[in-house]
Amino acid sequence: MTNPVVNKTAHPFDKARLESVLAHRFFYAPAFEIYGGIAGLYDYGPPGSALQSNIILEWRKHFIVEEHMLELDTTIMTPAPVFETSGHVARFADWMVKDIKTGAVLRADHLVKNVLSARLVSNKEARALAAQPQKEDEKAKKKAKKDKGKPAPVQLPDELAAEYENILAQLDNYSGPELGELCRKYNITNPDSGNEVTEPQQFNLMFASSIGPTGQHPGFLRPETAQGHFLNFSRLLDYNNGRLPFASAQIGRSFRNEISPRAGLLRVREFTMAEIEHFVDPEDKNHERFAEVRDVELDLLDRHVQQAGSTQVSRMRIGDAVARGVIANETLGYFLARIHLFLTKIGIDPERLRFRQHMANEMAHYAADCWDAEIENSYGWTECVGCADRAAYDLSVHSKKTGHPLVVRAQLPEPIVTERDVAEYNKKALGKTFGKDLATITQAIDAFDEAQMVKLKDELSHGSATIQSPDGREFKLTPDLLTIERKTFKQSTREYTPNVIEPSFGLGRILYSLLEHCFWSREQDVERGVLSLPPVVAPTKVLIVPLSAKDEFKPLVKEISLKLRKAGVFAHVDDSSQSIGKRYARNDELGTPFGITVDFASVKHHTATLRERDTTIQLIGPADDVVAIVTELVEGTIDWAEACRRLPVYEGVQAE
Repeated sequence: MTNPVVNKTAHPFDKARLESVLAHRFFYAPAFEIYGGIAGLYDYGPPGSALQSNIILEWRKHFIVEEHMLELDTTIMTPAPVFETSGHVARFADWMVKDIKTGAVLRADHLVKNVLSARLVSNKEARALAAQPQKEDEKAKKKAKKDKGKPAPVQLPDELAAEYENILAQLDNYSGPELGELCRKYNITNPDSGNEVTEPQQFNLMFASSIGPTGQHPGFLRPETAQGHFLNFSRLLDYNNGRLPFASAQIGRSFRNEISPRAGLLRVREFTMAEIEHFVDPEDKNHERFAEVRDVELDLLDRHVQQAGSTQVSRMRIGDAVARGVIANETLGYFLARIHLFLTKIGIDPERLRFRQHMANEMAHYAADCWDAEIENSYGWTECVGCADRAAYDLSVHSKKTGHPLVVRAQLPEPIVTERDVAEYNKKALGKTFGKDLATITQAIDAFDEAQMVKLKDELSHGSATIQSPDGREFKLTPDLLTIERKTFKQSTREYTPNVIEPSFGLGRILYSLLEHCFWSREQDVERGVLSLPPVVAPTKVLIVPLSAKDEFKPLVKEISLKLRKAGVFAHVDDSSQSIGKRYARNDELGTPFGITVDFASVKHHTATLRERDTTIQLIGPADDVVAIVTELVEGTIDWAEACRRLPVYEGVQAE
């Protein structure tokens, strides 16, 4: 049969309607609500928890299982020296401003973005009104009544509107002082009060704490899971038999003391992250599976386009982007493609997904290159995944701080034979001559490059040489104290600090964007909302609906439920007193993709009907066949079109 076309855009997206559904069905809710709540903290209810768990399960399959990654679970509480070394104490901060009268705190870049964006929206509305003939009809009167009290739209000069667009295109590239200058130049005030704001100040986003009964060990709640990977690098390398490349992965909670969380799950203070650290040879950032993703097309927004004041993306094959140097290397490009495939598999609209490259000022202190997977939703383009080339920064700083070598020692295919001049010290004579400065002198000479060593050798051959220590002191040396000799060295191993490619996923942001992308209302009834979640992530896969709660239905319902559970399919039985239509409508809002109905004829003939959520088409067949087909649908081995080929359409009445 031919599936009917389902018009999911008959009604415009209504965020208020979606939020009502999510609250009513308890996907998530503000935490501590009966105590008044705390901004930026949310609790997930049964469907939200299941949805997040299913996203995580698919993430583990897509990355950890398929890529043979090493999974970790490291601690949340972290001693302060770790984040002092990593740079987070000094640099993990956002710019904030305060309302000069009320003291309300706002994040500076969000303030600029929200105010300028609102002005551009107002400008478009004003221009649209000016272009339309004035007509006083009933619809116009209703709109005027609805808009009463709302500020009248304001038209901007073309030059000023272009300036706003340019600023927004490269907003992430502005420093704190530059954001302050924008506030002054464009009269940007607190939208809630109309008051001016202070100059931007940096605010560190980490939650401080202490470890131990007396608080003797200062610490922080981790703002990311990454440091646990780096501190365990030596153990991971040993577990992987000393071989590179390899990747470690971790899913866990992180904490950021957001300045003014106002965007639901998109900006929270406690959240779940899924992070990968792919350790790679800095001299070889190719990826052995790159050919598999070479033809994947991505919408790319590179730094040069943004700095020119544009947000125009270029659709490009990942292979071409790496070949042209738009993306730095194969491994970074490979993960961008894999991120794209994962997000679209779980239901993100590919037309509302782009990859934006970081500009110079916004680049994290550790990153050599970084791209964000941004998903468009009602709040605009939102960073949901960051994919950074962290170079060797983290391993290098932790190694330097602790003295623990976080390096790889690789056997060379062929030994490298070299010759160079080296110093041979008469330490007895040096010690007698210079005493405690012996170590200072030898360390200074050992740090000489080849040209400096040749010069020292020449000077000593003429009677004496003068060297300078790192602290600026000079020492006169003679041939009886040291000699410079030419020696041959054979190198069989190479020691290096790996580079790291890091994809980092904000699961709450992905989850919320997915809900927006999947929500729509039925063409015939705007009040009937539907969440078209793919079966792979839907909280409940199958709804089992007996015609009533009568005992005669229970054996077949129990049989079907047990068989689905044994097949690993999460099914829910709804034997409430509501009509079947209302029970299905409720589960359409919950995103349940399939429904199995049991009626009197089903009991008699051991049959069942199978309903698909979006089309509402129902098929009929033997109960065992329906269970087998729905299992395959949930596993993704067949699609609905194939199910329609296997089972006949249910016309509304079974033969008695």
